[in-house]
Amino acid sequence: MNNRFVIRVFEMVGSSLCVASDDGQKVHDEVASALKAEKKVAISFANVEGLTSAFLNAAIGQLYGEFSEDEIRRSLSVGDMNPDDIALLKRVVETAKQYFKNPKRFEKSVQEALGGR
Repeated sequence: MNNRFVIRVFEMVGSSLCVASDDGQKVHDEVASALKAEKKVAISFANVEGLTSAFLNAAIGQLYGEFSEDEIRRSLSVGDMNPDDIALLKRVVETAKQYFKNPKRFEKSVQEALGGR
């Protein structure tokens, strides 16, 4: 039985531009399903030319609200990314980890920064 699952983002999205959170959600759903089945997941960004934080937040960031950091670190790998996209992914992951540590505090800070109540 193969315990490794490869997600090819280009094939899943059908484009070299990965910008929409809806497309990121498709990737997330596949990753989350595989992680719940205790599979190792490799996400390949081969042939992806454009990547946004909205896509990465949906695809990877929200995993930190569903799985522990240790589970993600142990079971998820990403590859075939250019250095700028790796830097963007790191920022998304750090923000997600901070958010899911204390979502209410994070949301309050955002509201205050936006001049809300």
